[in-house]
Amino acid sequence: MKRPLSLILCCMNLAFQGFATETKPNILYIMADDMGYADAGFNGAKDIKTPHLDRLAKEGAILRSFYVQPVCSPTRASLMTGRYVAHTGVYSIVRPNASWGLPLTEKTLAQAMKNAGYETAISGKWHLGEFQSAYQPTQRGFDHQYGLWFGMIDFYTHKRGKILDWHRNDQPCEDQGYSTHLIAKEACERIRKRDLKKPLFLYLPFNAVHGPLQVPDSYVAPYASLKGNRKTYAGMLSAMDEAIGQIVATLEEQKMRDNTLIVFSSDNGGPSPGKITDNGPLREGKGTIYEGGVRVCAFATWPGKIAAGKIIDHPLHIIDWYPTLIQRAGGSLEQKLPIDGKDIWPVLTAEAKSPHDALLLSSTQPGLAAVRAGDWKLIHRKAATARKKKSPADMPEYELYHLREDLGETKNLAESQPQKVTEMKMLLDQLLHKAVPSADPEPNAKTSE
Repeated sequence: MKRPLSLILCCMNLAFQGFATETKPNILYIMADDMGYADAGFNGAKDIKTPHLDRLAKEGAILRSFYVQPVCSPTRASLMTGRYVAHTGVYSIVRPNASWGLPLTEKTLAQAMKNAGYETAISGKWHLGEFQSAYQPTQRGFDHQYGLWFGMIDFYTHKRGKILDWHRNDQPCEDQGYSTHLIAKEACERIRKRDLKKPLFLYLPFNAVHGPLQVPDSYVAPYASLKGNRKTYAGMLSAMDEAIGQIVATLEEQKMRDNTLIVFSSDNGGPSPGKITDNGPLREGKGTIYEGGVRVCAFATWPGKIAAGKIIDHPLHIIDWYPTLIQRAGGSLEQKLPIDGKDIWPVLTAEAKSPHDALLLSSTQPGLAAVRAGDWKLIHRKAATARKKKSPADMPEYELYHLREDLGETKNLAESQPQKVTEMKMLLDQLLHKAVPSADPEPNAKTSE
């Protein structure tokens, strides 16, 4: 029996739609808060156990030279826009009730994923503005929101001072429990209750392991040999690792794991290295643009797409995930504002080198920035505010390091390599050519929370 052409075309169209949905990956971006570079087993941790993170990292590619910004909000702005903070103006931390946030002119990753046909959800810490509803997650592309708007909340009361900072779909929520557990529980529920007609983009920015350092006693018990805050921090990290294991188990339960791209990173380097966190061989930590502040532990895994056991040393930046994820989602990169990030899929899957000639690293301090090009890194302090509390002799205008030979940034080669300084300064100037002023109306306020 002959079937009408219109019926055949309709069936073909439905089949194509189903195929397209199946081949678009689910995407899970997990972000830790204030995690040390060497505090995961896959990056060398000896005294803290992270079995679930280690398993995921082993199944994919470990990113040894993955860069972010030195503090929370700027990194999140770069992930959400694919643009350097020098172009978004989010140089500093967005404090509670501050009259600013990620500029509304910026298109977000969530909006791009939604336009590509994804269901979008955030479970965790936003930290990009909330003082007006237009700045809140559900107005920036997320279909579902759960968790905290600010940072540094009590893990049990979910308050910062006297302000309750726990929300569902941007409305106050009084759920009881330890925040790491609640964030994971919500993520698992979102996976189970997802729209089966759409792929899922789930952004999971934990407020762990940021202070205040709080965790149930059962997580601290295995770390009796550790001292003080390091012991509590280890317990917090174990709780987060356990939570990630629960979420991956839910993906497996729902038969989603094989078609889910999972990315993990910290938002900045660990604070108080050597006391609370461990940044390994990297110099200093959170709040600085030395390697310990801006190079973080990270990996990407997708079974059958990213080879297991891969280690990538090429320098990459969190801005790169914006075009990379949108491209994998079949979305469009056409937009009004230029994208600084590059599609790094060939680096992850085809042995390609970094698509960047140079990477920009911006500080929260005016006049302080760095550029990495190949194995070289130049730090430039061009303003007096970038040398505050120390004399110019103690804080030189230029610092030049060769990272392959000196990962710890111990030997400033600026005086012995003036030609390289000139060359690197030209690259830095090019990257800062269209830099915008801070979007923060009080840019000199405290930024190291």
